[in-house]
Amino acid sequence: MTWDEVNDVIVITLPDDFDKDANLGYLTREKNECMYAIENDVITKVIAIGEIRSLVQINVINNKQMNVHFLNDSRPIEKWKREEVVNYIYEWFDLNNDLTSFFEMAKTDPLLKMPAQKFYGLRVIGIPDLFEALCWGVLGQQINLSFAYSLKRQFVEKYGDSVEWNGKKYWVFPSYEQIAQLTPTDLADIKMTVKKSEYIIGIAKLMADGALSREQLMNMSFKDAEKSLLKIRGIGPWTANYVLMRCLRFQTAFPIDDVGLINSIKLIRNMDRKPTKDEIVELSCPWKNWESYATFYLWRVLY
Repeated sequence: MTWDEVNDVIVITLPDDFDKDANLGYLTREKNECMYAIENDVITKVIAIGEIRSLVQINVINNKQMNVHFLNDSRPIEKWKREEVVNYIYEWFDLNNDLTSFFEMAKTDPLLKMPAQKFYGLRVIGIPDLFEALCWGVLGQQINLSFAYSLKRQFVEKYGDSVEWNGKKYWVFPSYEQIAQLTPTDLADIKMTVKKSEYIIGIAKLMADGALSREQLMNMSFKDAEKSLLKIRGIGPWTANYVLMRCLRFQTAFPIDDVGLINSIKLIRNMDRKPTKDEIVELSCPWKNWESYATFYLWRVLY
C-alpha cells in the first residue's frame, strides 16, 4: 500500500492501470444504490471499522492519486484506525492487484478484447464486508438487478445505522450480530421471500457463533473456501463464486452459470442462442487465473 497524509487528507497513490471514469461508470450504473453517493465525481461513503464510523469523501486526481477527506469530525485519532480506512479502500477498489497480465491476455482474446479496451482501468469493485457480500448474493438470486437493489435499500434502511451530513443520511450495512437476533417474521415487510429471510438470518447466526468469518475463508485454498460456502443453506455455486470473487478476492472465482455472463457472450459473439456450458468452458481457457476479472468485464458490457 502506498499512501500518505497531507493536512488531514489521506493521499493514496493509484496503480498505473486505474481509470477514474471506468470505475465511477460502474459505481453509478444503478441509481438506487444506498451504500454510497456520487456527485460531481466525488464518492461519499461511511466506512465502518468496528464501532467507528468514518464519513469520507473520495476523489480521484488525474488517475494518479485518490484523496480521502474525513467529514463530520469523523477522522479517527489513532493512526491504525485511519490505516484500516485505507485498507478498506484498497480492498474496495482492488488496488493491490497488478492488472498488466490481464490486459495483455485480453488484447488478443475474442471475447475480452472489446470490453478490456472500452473499460480499460476498471477494477473488480469489491464488497469487503463478508456479511454484506453474502446478503447481496442471496438477495440477488433469481430476480432482476433493480429489484435486488430495492430489497437491499429496504433491508439497510430498516436495520442499518447511518451518519447524517448536510441533511442526508449515509448508511452502514446491518451487522450480523443484529440480524442474528431476528426471525423471518421480523423481515416480513421487506419484499423478499421467507426462504431468503431464513438464509440471511442463518448466515448471520453462523457469523455470530464464530463458525464463519472472512479471515477463516481467506486462509483456505479456493476449493476449500468454495466447499465451506456451499455447505451454508441458501448458498449455491453462483452465490459462492460471487462472494469468492467480490469479497474474498479469489481471481479464479468463476460464476459460470451466471445469466449476465451468458448474455454477454451471446451478444459479443452475435449468437442466436445461448452458449452452452461446454462452450463457455472452452472460451474461458485463456482466462486462467483471471476468471473473475474476465467475468466482471463481460458483465460490464450489458449496462
